[in-house]
Amino acid sequence: MNCGSKCDGCTGCCGGGCGSELYLTPEEVALLGRFAQTPFLPVASRGDREEPVCREEGREEKPETLLWLKLKGLITLDYDLPLTGFDYETRYADCRLRGSMALTCRGQEAVDFLEIQGVEEE
Repeated sequence: MNCGSKCDGCTGCCGGGCGSELYLTPEEVALLGRFAQTPFLPVASRGDREEPVCREEGREEKPETLLWLKLKGLITLDYDLPLTGFDYETRYADCRLRGSMALTCRGQEAVDFLEIQGVEEE
């Protein structure tokens, strides 16, 4: 993902620096696609915050997918911000921490870029 800026001494407007590329796994692209449809998704953890859990739409996301998207600055995992009115008991009864996840500004830029440019495979 290139921010298109012609700046000298980039300040990291895209979260990485001018001309930086963003590498995503197919799982990461699929989850970003879900965020394009739904701005907030539930997230939970059994208590360690190290292994996030998302069990929605009949599937469970791999914890690594969630953590890599967070490390890339594309999503936030907020265990202190649960979704209002969401029934966590049905799918997350085994999890002590319950919150939400959402796209960051950089994540929204990535989604927009994917919708316009598509995915280039290597």
